[in-house]
Amino acid sequence: MCTPGLDALPPNDGIWVEVDTSAQRLTLWQGEQQHWHCSVSTGEAGTGQREGSGQTPLGWHVIRAAIGGDQPRGAVFRGRRPTGEVYDEALGAEHPERDWILTRILWLSGLEPGFNRGGEVDTQRRYIYFHGTPADRPMGVAASHGCIRMRDDDLLRLFDEARPGTPVWLHD
Repeated sequence: MCTPGLDALPPNDGIWVEVDTSAQRLTLWQGEQQHWHCSVSTGEAGTGQREGSGQTPLGWHVIRAAIGGDQPRGAVFRGRRPTGEVYDEALGAEHPERDWILTRILWLSGLEPGFNRGGEVDTQRRYIYFHGTPADRPMGVAASHGCIRMRDDDLLRLFDEARPGTPVWLHD
């Protein structure tokens, strides 16, 4: 994986991801051309950089790791590891308090030192991901604990097209 430099962003020809938190919308770009878009759900507490805030961090990031490619749709993750469970309504009813991380994880790392990288503003140490969520959870409205929640079909497509090293721009 090659980490892009800030001076090379957004890339002229390569794949990159834009998340507009005010519109709750993800767009996958190929250079200057929109490739596809979908609704997402970002932090219910808004945007911000601080650890423990429950907010979605802003700025340029990179997909640091892609986790769960060998897991089934609806696979449950805790601590970035599959639990062996597959989410269904009964499991959801058993654990209504859980913030479900399902299907795949694309783990983000900040690229801007002092803003979203390092210290108390480090996106990677805050465990900010793109991840799946149960179908009954809202999409298109801010409702997460800081991560970017996605529907499984959209997440699986993103997982296939945006590999580790892909730049991600989060803004409001």
